[in-house]
Amino acid sequence: MSQHGVGPRAVSRSVAFLLTAGVLAVPALAGCGSEDPAGKPLAGQDIQPAARDRITDGGTLRWAVDSVPDTLNTFQSDADATTTRVAQAVLPSMFRMNADGRPERNPAYLESAEVVETEPKQVVLYKLDQQAVWSDGREIGAADFAAQWRALSGKDTAYWTARNAGYDRIQKIERGDNALEVRVTFSRPYADWRSLFSPLYPKDVMGTPDSFNDGARKKLKVTAGPFTVKKLNRKDERITLTRNPRWWGRPAKLSEIVLRTVPRDKRAAELAAGTIDLAEIAPSEARRITVAARPRGSSSPVMGPEADKKPRKAAAKHARQQQALRGFEVRKSLEPAFTQLALNGAEGPLADERVRRAVARALDRKELAKAVLKPLGLPAVPVGSHLALSGQAAYADNSGALGGQDTKEAQALLADAGWVRGGPIKEQKKKGEKAAGAGGEKAGRSSEDGSRNDDGEYIVGSDDKGRQDGKAHREKDPAHLAQDGKQYKQPHQGGAPGAYAPMGTAAPAGREAAPLAKNGKPLTLRFVLPSGPGSQTLRTVADRISRMLERVGIGTEISKVSDESYFKDHIASGQYDLALYSWPASAFPATDARPVYAKPVPAADGSLNVEQNYTRVGTDQVDQLFDQAVATLDEGESRSLIRKADSRIWAAAGSIPLFQRPQLIAARKNLVNAGAFGLGTPVYEDMGFLKKGAKPASGPSGASSPSGA
Repeated sequence: MSQHGVGPRAVSRSVAFLLTAGVLAVPALAGCGSEDPAGKPLAGQDIQPAARDRITDGGTLRWAVDSVPDTLNTFQSDADATTTRVAQAVLPSMFRMNADGRPERNPAYLESAEVVETEPKQVVLYKLDQQAVWSDGREIGAADFAAQWRALSGKDTAYWTARNAGYDRIQKIERGDNALEVRVTFSRPYADWRSLFSPLYPKDVMGTPDSFNDGARKKLKVTAGPFTVKKLNRKDERITLTRNPRWWGRPAKLSEIVLRTVPRDKRAAELAAGTIDLAEIAPSEARRITVAARPRGSSSPVMGPEADKKPRKAAAKHARQQQALRGFEVRKSLEPAFTQLALNGAEGPLADERVRRAVARALDRKELAKAVLKPLGLPAVPVGSHLALSGQAAYADNSGALGGQDTKEAQALLADAGWVRGGPIKEQKKKGEKAAGAGGEKAGRSSEDGSRNDDGEYIVGSDDKGRQDGKAHREKDPAHLAQDGKQYKQPHQGGAPGAYAPMGTAAPAGREAAPLAKNGKPLTLRFVLPSGPGSQTLRTVADRISRMLERVGIGTEISKVSDESYFKDHIASGQYDLALYSWPASAFPATDARPVYAKPVPAADGSLNVEQNYTRVGTDQVDQLFDQAVATLDEGESRSLIRKADSRIWAAAGSIPLFQRPQLIAARKNLVNAGAFGLGTPVYEDMGFLKKGAKPASGPSGASSPSGA
């Protein structure tokens, strides 16, 4: 997020909803003892590590991506994951993520970076590598830092920026004792200062609004990484990166990297055809590659969908592809992102905190994680934090603030909220009932559309699988502000008794299976899901969640809507009760996660400004803890405040983290130092193909550290 220039935008806020603070007893926070609660990543990198002397000099890596981005400026609202990938390869980053998802100094650019003064102001002194130059020969220096600060500070609205968090706290930037030193003085203390200037753009891009807004959209004339942008071809949907001749670090092993748009359902065929070397794939394609790698005759591969129509022709084609796929392997890890169940607390049954907590207590998160991750051979451990992932500095499992699966407790919470099993249900009018959305489709709880198996969960802010939704939302409101809307009326379920029986009357048979009701309405929640072929995993998880909720008396009405309308018309606008989507985890949660959990506030026009808090559940206490965490320069204290905020977020039950997203990468077997990067930043100069007869390293992690280490 922040470390890549893409993250939530900070906006003004004031008080709106009020949730009861301190309803649940929050357990003693992890981190008070000697053991580090952050632990290690659940899954490490899987990149086929190899020392540089075993790698061929030259070669082209053909890398499948979801799209050619609309901009190469990561600080613009329509930047996507490919924008970030290009920036990592061609631009300076003062800090990069290590395999544990923690920021570390990038020695290719920095000799050191540290806080040298705290009073009267915080001052950070950057000492740049003496060889660090832009591709036009100019030294990287204070002028570039200052230009980026002015562009992203938020003071000049002519710059169309997606975010200004952190840069708005800078008071001034000046040269130090020499040209290699940059002094950054902050007007207010800023704990997440390491998130800044990664990436760093040249002053040629950041210097004027015109160059910022338009100059870096289609090309980057000046770069400073192991690679430079040779060509961006939107017609052929590819970006070509080539070695930077002015790169001062260890030379890139590859001559070129070609990032080419390949639809996810076409990637297995492209791999088999030999036109790509590296691609993120779905579980179904991962199984195909795994089957292909088995010894011949060990099993019969599963046939593709064409086999039903043209068995012989499809079988022959499938067999040829399977043979070609033997040259690939699946590298797997867990993404720096987690899937959550979002509960819309704006109105309706979920406006009651007790009902939200009942939903949470009905869920067996271990079962959900196991269903998704165990078949892939990945650790099936539920995520215990909203604000970090296992291995990251701020992580601690704070789910105890809400509690685990407990059917009786869930039922007690519902009863306390006034929901009675088998209570009277009034006939509901259907007049004016809205449809599920543009291209939408309503379905029962167990409905499936039979589309191919794929993992298309939505990641807000960083993953371009949901890019169409995000783009449409940005066109509606570039500031990423979601406006509150009225809930859809819950459809009448019918069939429930219309009156209470006299006292003493025996309970009718099947009463335990009767729906919960209150004020003549059944407790039925509208579960909105995308209907596209890339969202099968989401729908499978939703089906399991619906069954879990049914056990405690909560009904669900699943509405499958078009991918184009899912976020814009439903999540962002508040037209849902339950939804599944994913958030990227950040190494800087005090900055990046605040807009996701900030308390919504009313705007001047009467609408609700929710920033990126699409559940519309927040508390003053959580906001205060974020503010304190970002303003303290004591790293231990800042982590403690973040963990405390996470406990309060769990207690409010606006969103329930489920599992870390799987990361499945198909890679050519002789491709090294590339694949499933997990929480870490790729080291582009070390990627390449093994020399003939050479073998990769036997260790589990990357072969080498960044240039200059």
